[in-house]
Amino acid sequence: MTAFSIRTFGCRCNQAEAFDWVDELQSRGLLYTDDPLAGDWVLVNTCTITSRADRDVRNFLRRVGRLNPSARMVVTGCYAERAGEELARYPGVWAVLPNRRKDEVPALVLTEADETGLEISAGRPFRSRPLVKIQDGCDFGCTYCVIPSVRGKSVSVPAKEIEERVRALSDRGFEEIILTGIHLGLYGRDLDPSFSLLELLRRLNGGEGRVRFRLSSLDPRFLDDRLLEFLADNPRICPQFHLSFQHGSDRVIERMGRRITTADYTRIMTFLRERRPDAAMGTDIIVGFPGETDEDFEEMREFLANSPLTYFHVFSYSPRPGTPAAGWKPVHPETVKRRAEALKDMAKIKNRSFRESMMGRDLEAVVIETGEGDARVLTGNYIEVRVPGVPAPVSRLVRIRIAGLTETGARGELPPAEGR
Repeated sequence: MTAFSIRTFGCRCNQAEAFDWVDELQSRGLLYTDDPLAGDWVLVNTCTITSRADRDVRNFLRRVGRLNPSARMVVTGCYAERAGEELARYPGVWAVLPNRRKDEVPALVLTEADETGLEISAGRPFRSRPLVKIQDGCDFGCTYCVIPSVRGKSVSVPAKEIEERVRALSDRGFEEIILTGIHLGLYGRDLDPSFSLLELLRRLNGGEGRVRFRLSSLDPRFLDDRLLEFLADNPRICPQFHLSFQHGSDRVIERMGRRITTADYTRIMTFLRERRPDAAMGTDIIVGFPGETDEDFEEMREFLANSPLTYFHVFSYSPRPGTPAAGWKPVHPETVKRRAEALKDMAKIKNRSFRESMMGRDLEAVVIETGEGDARVLTGNYIEVRVPGVPAPVSRLVRIRIAGLTETGARGELPPAEGR
């Protein structure tokens, strides 16, 4: 039997695409393995958002080419879109496809693999929580970002197709689905007639089943009061809101080309915290953007310290080819490193404080992994918990109680009514 492996880099859109590849290839009888050194085919969905992302892709290609020389690698994604000829030169790379052709990846493999059709494996070895891509591309031009040039303009999936996809996944037993896109706030604007993210969520909310929905990154510029109220009040929306801030200094935000202020950020976070006190709120922060002064950094540090954010990911600025900011004077690397470490330390403290506030609370969680001992589950508000004696299989929802903390997550137990 032909075996294939998939490696995704970067965003959840790439993960959603890979999830679909697994389904299609398994349905035709190919065997999925999570070990790229054991695959006859290795499908690589690349990212190019930072220089580190580029480097990770190159290192992976070298490793597979060296340790699994008989494998055929099919490379696609944003790095392949930006520098396909470069990646095609690596030993073992059989084909490089730009983003506009990445849907052809399964068909390309199947033309070479002679397998008969089988039902999709009930084991769901790739993901315990499926991702559904509802939108791709971006219509903006932030001064630091290469994504619009490699993903193109915003393109939305019609609501009916999304509803059918969600229904099929629910029928297969999945009870949490992640809705993802490059820019969810733009969803539906390109459709005829036009649609909106709020309208889509209302339609999905009216569907049958026990499925809860988790949303990937949300741009605060598109969070109007009606959408905020829906997100905050709907029990089928996971209380985790990842907000696209990028910085905490108004001057730097403006230089990034983002027409919004930290006052807008604060208003949105305050609303969500008041309506969903148990919610996780997070963001991504870029440190060392060209021209970032000590004053800019201190403004950001103070903003983050006083915010109700429960986590944030810190990235050092990485110049991307063809973007305006790539030609601006950089901040000294040692200064960037020092600032990044300070914010990472703050993020750890804020996240632990949030997890401590959940001690003794009963929360709904989706089962990610089971074993002979503890199960690994993820709460709606984004806390990974180890719980013994979980009766539910992978992908199902359970009620758990937070009983203790670990370094980055928590220990849990079943509430008494469910422990019997």
